[in-house]
Amino acid sequence: MMSDSQSTKGLTCPRCGGVILIPEGQVIVRCPFCDLRSIVRGERGVRRYQVPARAGREQALQALTKFFGNFAIAQDARSRSTVSEVFLAYLPFWAMWSRVLGWAFGQKKVGSGDDERYDAREVKIVQEMVWTGAACDVGEFGVRQVALTNQPLEPFDGDGLHASGMVFEPVGSISEARQAAEKDFQGRANAAANLDRLGQLFVRFINNRFGLVYYPLWVIRYLYRDRAFQVVVDGYSGKVLYGKAPGNVIYRAAVLVGGMALGAFLVVDVPTFLVMALSNSDNNDGMLGILLASLVFGVGMMIAAYLAYRYGEHYEYGGGSKLDLKQFTGGDYGKMFRTVSDTIKSLDGSRK
Repeated sequence: MMSDSQSTKGLTCPRCGGVILIPEGQVIVRCPFCDLRSIVRGERGVRRYQVPARAGREQALQALTKFFGNFAIAQDARSRSTVSEVFLAYLPFWAMWSRVLGWAFGQKKVGSGDDERYDAREVKIVQEMVWTGAACDVGEFGVRQVALTNQPLEPFDGDGLHASGMVFEPVGSISEARQAAEKDFQGRANAAANLDRLGQLFVRFINNRFGLVYYPLWVIRYLYRDRAFQVVVDGYSGKVLYGKAPGNVIYRAAVLVGGMALGAFLVVDVPTFLVMALSNSDNNDGMLGILLASLVFGVGMMIAAYLAYRYGEHYEYGGGSKLDLKQFTGGDYGKMFRTVSDTIKSLDGSRK
């Protein structure tokens, strides 16, 4: 008599009538009674896979020890930290594989100075692309995507995963995940074209494969001076993907002093030298643009040094740091940089 688990996980063999168990994500199955191979096809649901956890607990702890060797982390973190919890978690990630074909039409800048011009170009794009995105709330873990390169993908085995670690269920919209993947592919195709002026870009996705991948992550929680921190290690490769640690005071001070000194050199000394060169030279082409660029980079260097010192109390690896270039593209700093950039462009245009 057929059990309930067999009836929900298997189909009847068309040759002998036996029950064939079909692991999720597997396309070709074999009947254990008559050895008949069959192709499984279906339009409902999403194929689910899993990546094996080849890195063990000890390898994850070794990765934590190596992580403490970063100079930006407090030097006594390795000796004064106590591991409080280590567990294996399987997080779901939406994944899309596609062969991206495209044609880009635009212009490429060639030459320099008076010989600078834009030549028309046609660029053919043929690339195999893979996109992944978190299918659950990963705020606690900090890993928003994983790189699926050479990892083997096995059929999803829910019972086996629950027996070996903590398994998180997916949430969110499949259609939104597909749209995010296609948008990412479109952006990568645009970057692959490498054109200075893009006129038109035609992109097609073929051999698309969409699925859900359960990825193993070792989560290590530790205490340092009564403060809790966490590190997430790749369960397949054994490398740290995300982590937080106490910052190094000496490193923060060195970054602040060095950044301010270099920024002051670019803001004060370089413009002074250029002004003297401008007053003693009849050919001023390009000098004013270099002067303004030095001011911009100098101010940016000092801001970056301050932010590194300001947010360096806690060191964060992976998942995006607080020191982000977006801070220089918005607000008052963004307005200043855009104004200087527009000024340089207008001066270059007036000389031409």
